[in-house]
Amino acid sequence: MSAIRAIIFDYGEVLCAQDRAAHQRLIALTGLDRDTFERLYWRDRRDYDLGHLDGPAYWAKFARDAGRTFSPAQISELIAIDVLMWTSLNPPMLAWAAALQHAGFFTAILSNMVPEVLRTMLREFAWLANFNQLTWSCELGIAKPDSAIYQLTCDKLGVRPNEALFLDDKIENIRGAEAFGLQALQFSTVAQLRHDLAARGLLEQLPEPAAT
Repeated sequence: MSAIRAIIFDYGEVLCAQDRAAHQRLIALTGLDRDTFERLYWRDRRDYDLGHLDGPAYWAKFARDAGRTFSPAQISELIAIDVLMWTSLNPPMLAWAAALQHAGFFTAILSNMVPEVLRTMLREFAWLANFNQLTWSCELGIAKPDSAIYQLTCDKLGVRPNEALFLDDKIENIRGAEAFGLQALQFSTVAQLRHDLAARGLLEQLPEPAAT
């Protein structure tokens, strides 16, 4: 196993901890049951991540698929709450990213990201400037698990794929990263991350993530 030179983070559910109260508000605003909401929420999310849809177009299609009509004001509220849901941070993981940066490792964020959330992040999160590379799907028109987005991120960092560790909560993105040649771990909790890093012997190279 090659020495790690770079750590590449997914954003959602890794550096970000989804705001559950905002999630509940979204479901309530649509008037749908949870299962129907989740099915329709994710149906066109990839096109939204790719920048093929903006927020108003995404929620208008959601409404049509749900057999509902949302007013412009309702769509604006849905967009605002969706942004809120994806801008609640995971402090232990941000602290670990800072520790990695302090220790001299390259760090990147590689995220499937919609334009409205990204605009809020770039406006409010000064800590993004501490990362060596920020790769956002909506700016590129490519998204995980497309190998091109992993290639671009490694090229920008100046590392070979086997010199980078990739963290993501979604197994399909982990499989795509591994197929490309990255070292990869599926993230669920900080405790699980510590366990997985130790199991691979990576804590001999990397700072240990702390729970708080």
